Amino acid sequence: MIDYSKKLRVDREFYPLKEIEASIESDRGRILSAPAFRRLQKRTQVFALELNASIRTRLTHSLEVGQTARFIAKSILAKLKKEGHEQYKLSGLENAFISTAEMTSLLHDIGNPPFGHFAEKSINKWMKNNAVPILDAIKASSQETKKLKEMLTKDICNYDGNAQAIRVITKLQRLNLSYTQILSVLKYTRGAFEDKIDGEPLNYLRKKPGFYYSEKEFIEKIQKTLDVKSGHRFPLTYIMEAADDISYLTADLEDSVVKGILNLDMVYSLIKKECEKENESYLLEVIEERYKQAKEDEEPYQFSMFFTLIRAKLVSSLVYHVVDIYLANHEAIFSGEFNHALLEYDKESKYYKAIKILQRISTKYIYQNKEVQELELQGYSIVNGLLNLYKPLLELSANDFHALLNEEKIECFLSMRLIRRVSSKQISAYKNDEKTLDKEDNERYEILEWYFRIRLLTDYISGMTDDFALKEFQVLTAL
Repeated sequence: MIDYSKKLRVDREFYPLKEIEASIESDRGRILSAPAFRRLQKRTQVFALELNASIRTRLTHSLEVGQTARFIAKSILAKLKKEGHEQYKLSGLENAFISTAEMTSLLHDIGNPPFGHFAEKSINKWMKNNAVPILDAIKASSQETKKLKEMLTKDICNYDGNAQAIRVITKLQRLNLSYTQILSVLKYTRGAFEDKIDGEPLNYLRKKPGFYYSEKEFIEKIQKTLDVKSGHRFPLTYIMEAADDISYLTADLEDSVVKGILNLDMVYSLIKKECEKENESYLLEVIEERYKQAKEDEEPYQFSMFFTLIRAKLVSSLVYHVVDIYLANHEAIFSGEFNHALLEYDKESKYYKAIKILQRISTKYIYQNKEVQELELQGYSIVNGLLNLYKPLLELSANDFHALLNEEKIECFLSMRLIRRVSSKQISAYKNDEKTLDKEDNERYEILEWYFRIRLLTDYISGMTDDFALKEFQVLTAL
């Protein structure tokens, strides 16, 4: 039975509010005023360290995704209202439904590291080559501690922006959002410490890590409170995912024209060529009509007109397509077992084919562009270099690291200086995690204390903006 009153609730870790409207507005205010949200304006979308403010950042992308999610949510409610949404217990929860979808979309990239997805790969490669050998050297004599080490080895080599987002919200920024808002951000339901198994039930929902071992117990608590089974999604997460997919459609092509990689005529020609090759008439009709309209305008405005018209047409069409899929699969989506992205469900639809054509063009002519790849390589060097520079903090014993935090002298003078550069919020998150450990169980304590130190280092470096990471790297390498 679909009952949204079981999902859209006021529960939160501290100081829950009594009224759902007040709870939703509180979440909105906390998110919009969060420093981690503001830092998205200095994070890469595609073009790292970009000075041109017209080029999208993670912040401007998130704002676009939020608006599209709002459009989808309102359209779903409008259709449900016609059939009487009282049966779904949505009466009085309309604003909660819309706002949660929108705010989830604003948060969806909040865990992304500087320099984008290429940096995720850089972090994971570094962990495998540098951190895992240190973990391997920590004693584990019982089967239980050996199993724990195996789990944590997977966990530290599976850094992902989605999993980091949960950590930012709950541990680093301590936003104390409602459980409804937090769980809606959980895009993928597999723990970073778990294996990915092809062909397993709900394999799409588990294709990437959604949370770390450090947040495992909290996620389980929230899922139990909101009656969401392990491995299942919160229903509004599907809306955020679809809004993200829709927002990417023309954004990178538009930015590539601003950057001078492509021009209006090239974009039109490339799309036309791909459509004709795939015998795809829907997208071809859209771009030909809009190209003709844009060419009738004055030349400086033709480029803007073309993308504005295309975006308006595609977004509205795709939103209504997504709404139809959401409602046609309402039971499975509500229970969180719908094992697809909404836009990828009907692979025979003209909308799916249009999306794939636009994605292919972006991959070939933008993401493989020499300038873009140079920026990715620079980002790799910076992130990898910073991790190497801060590695001494991982090589300390637990006793030395505690002495360091208490501002006591230790033999490693380098670590004494490095720790002072780490944010106090990230150190507090480490301390809060570490104090939950049982020091009497020495082996387990040594393993988990070091694991939380890895989280501390990852939190610090992945939380940097592009320009701050570059500056920190230059300062510490005297470049």
